[in-house]
Amino acid sequence: MKVQGFSVGPFQENTYLVIDEQAKRAVLIDPGDEVPRLLRALDASGATLDAIWVTHGHMDHVGAIAAVLRARPVPVLMHPGDLPLYRAAAEHGLAFGATIEQPPDPTAALVDGERLRVGELEFTVMHAPGHSPGHVVIHGNGVAFVGDCLFAGSIGRTDLPLANGAQLTATLERIAALDPATVVYSGHGPSTTIARERASNPFLNGAARIALGR
Repeated sequence: MKVQGFSVGPFQENTYLVIDEQAKRAVLIDPGDEVPRLLRALDASGATLDAIWVTHGHMDHVGAIAAVLRARPVPVLMHPGDLPLYRAAAEHGLAFGATIEQPPDPTAALVDGERLRVGELEFTVMHAPGHSPGHVVIHGNGVAFVGDCLFAGSIGRTDLPLANGAQLTATLERIAALDPATVVYSGHGPSTTIARERASNPFLNGAARIALGR
């Protein structure tokens, strides 16, 4: 397995290209911006793109989907709980001073416990609400793509529309229960590990609590 990360666009969102190097198959996770850069990396890998996986529907994580689909018409998989956010992505972008192309609706729904494959690699979907209602974590093969639930030393916001602090608290408990050696690939910032976050992240080691007002 090869994981390539790209910090893209004005929000420096992390898009990931996950490749089964033997099977030459790939998926894009959260393509947010800079489509030519993403497609160049895909072409350089020699892999065929099988799908786009979306951890959640916020505009900075979906802004490149429409353009990617024009070049590579593949299925888009997302949890239906985030459809209200996803369908308002272009509108929300304008509110943050960003112009993005509204993506077409997802073609398939992600559900908790579902198994996803890229080539011979298998991953498991974990419904992980809190930062958004339909947020998911996709984990397996020693890695976890956690979107905006967990960052190195921090966590995702709960003051955005449809966010919920109590749900994110429960989600973080599930994430923290993953194998300590798991490499965590977040939606923003550097990668980390479950062990490192258990030891140093105040929201995982009990030093801080999420405000539960929402």
